[in-house]
Amino acid sequence: MSKYFLGIDVGTGSARAALVDSAGKIIAVSVAEIKTFQSVEGHLEQSSDNIFDQITFCVKDVIKKCSNPNLIHGIGVCATCSLVAIDQNGEPVSVSLCGKEDQNVILWMDHRAKKEAAIINRTGHEILKFVGGQVSLEMEMPKVLWMKRNLGENFKRVQHFFDLPDFITWKLTGKGTRSICSLVCKWNYDGINLKWCEDFLQTIGLEELTLNNFDRLGNEIQNPGEPIQGGLSEEIAKIFGLRPGIAVASSMIDAHCGALGVLGCQLNEKNDSNSINSKLAIIAGTSSCHMSITQMPLYVDGIWGPYYSVILPGYCHEAGQSASGVLLDFIIESHPAYSTLKNNFLTRVEIVKHLNELIIQMQVEQGFDTYHELTKDIHVYPDYHGNRSPLANPDLRGMICGLTLESDERNLAKIYLAAIQGLAYNTKHIIDQLYAAGREKFTEVLICGGLSKNHVYVQTHADVLGMPIGLPCTSEPVLLGGAILGAYACKTWSSLEEASRKLCGKAQEILPDIKSFAFHEKKYKVFHKMLECQLEIQRIMN
Repeated sequence: MSKYFLGIDVGTGSARAALVDSAGKIIAVSVAEIKTFQSVEGHLEQSSDNIFDQITFCVKDVIKKCSNPNLIHGIGVCATCSLVAIDQNGEPVSVSLCGKEDQNVILWMDHRAKKEAAIINRTGHEILKFVGGQVSLEMEMPKVLWMKRNLGENFKRVQHFFDLPDFITWKLTGKGTRSICSLVCKWNYDGINLKWCEDFLQTIGLEELTLNNFDRLGNEIQNPGEPIQGGLSEEIAKIFGLRPGIAVASSMIDAHCGALGVLGCQLNEKNDSNSINSKLAIIAGTSSCHMSITQMPLYVDGIWGPYYSVILPGYCHEAGQSASGVLLDFIIESHPAYSTLKNNFLTRVEIVKHLNELIIQMQVEQGFDTYHELTKDIHVYPDYHGNRSPLANPDLRGMICGLTLESDERNLAKIYLAAIQGLAYNTKHIIDQLYAAGREKFTEVLICGGLSKNHVYVQTHADVLGMPIGLPCTSEPVLLGGAILGAYACKTWSSLEEASRKLCGKAQEILPDIKSFAFHEKKYKVFHKMLECQLEIQRIMN
């Protein structure tokens, strides 16, 4: 008799759930939008009540497609690394300057804690070596410190500081266990010695969090996929329409869960013998995360990690781009030609499709060997929202070189293509830094997320990186990653890696275009020159 698993994912703008069978086939998916509030410019907040309401809607929706809900054996959860504040009664505590209690989640991409991140980084504490030498202002300790400094009374009321994935498993089970994935990657938890660093918390001014065995941060820690004691609570089981006690897996951050959902993929029909250690997973959406695993730890400036066993056994190294999909949206929507395109096409997807087709048309008209040559005289440096990796510099900004008075859609197509190339050069910069630290060479890149559906983005990454790209055949690798967690939690497979290989399935192989290599070598040099130029400008002006 078939087994089924539920994958739950909370992204930046929506909650989702999927019903997955034991062959990795996604039977049903449900999506519900979640609210985001901006009470002050740059402050992005959500509501944990609203988030869980939307999760409930999605779960109830997908289990309608299951002939027998008793065949659902495991639930896996992932979500953005957003900060959730809960009081001793399990109620929300406001993180907003507007004071509204239901606004108790600081969204992952909120940049309010820039000063606090700088305070933490000036300590030079040894624990920072696990985050490339510096915390990001998107991590949780800067945000918690911001709350203490700016909302002191609310800070005192918080009994549970959760990463959003752990908040969701707490709601599902009633147990306050934390996943090592969230704690190591976003909370400066010492994943090598498996403990909170008391000295670090005291040094940065959060000594209150060391009291009572760190209970406000969590002191029951589990590896991703391990079953949480007791499973699904009776209260939530009744609401969902499921049996109580179903295995609920310790959670993952959504990007890491996406990596789990693709790293087991095989390219086409080949017997893919490449080890997981030779693969780079790029989870490319609003922002992008670059995940890879090694058997030996590497310490790389500007790249987070080594994080032990936060995805699969081994050391995870995590890099990323704070703006990727949202950068391309901005490039398109801020161009003078956008108003005409918006009138001619119903959706953003149709506009992107048109621009991609226009790029090919322009290549043919101008007789170029590759469409990349369209950007010979226009270059985009992509750090419009700061640099997450490999420079860890939030003060970097975007640049365009080669602007003219042209303002038609053909000009937009070239700038849009140059922006995609800029993102690919940043990925190459990340890989080069890993190689310089001694990492073994990658043999393939697996891309999932919204940008994986953009063939110009995918082909450009293959061409710039000079290696094959794998596009998972599953349409929902992040949700599949959640289902893999659930499958391992109920012990359908003996290890998380085995569950990943069994459920991930095939990937379509996209090969690089050799004819473009020499062009990209030159453009990559321009990419570095633009970076050097910006740093020199900052030096002059400051």
